[in-house]
Amino acid sequence: MRTWLERFNKMVWAAFGAIALLVLAYLRGRGAGRAAEREQRDARINQQADHARQETRDVQDQTARMDDAAIAAELKRDWVRGAGPGGR
Repeated sequence: MRTWLERFNKMVWAAFGAIALLVLAYLRGRGAGRAAEREQRDARINQQADHARQETRDVQDQTARMDDAAIAAELKRDWVRGAGPGGR
């Protein structure tokens, strides 16, 4: 009877060890997935910021090359956004 209890005790500890190993592997994979998603999101945000900075530079360069009359004419023509393709 005693040997059966010792075997059962070893099996229980082995099962707990296996479950703990599975839980740790799951949590590690989940953390790695979150880190990868964070890196992708940061890269996307940086790419959008780079695009916005480039657009700003382009507009500043374009207006720097224009004279005051051309800038005034463009502002007079495009001072309000259009209604878009669908109209209103």
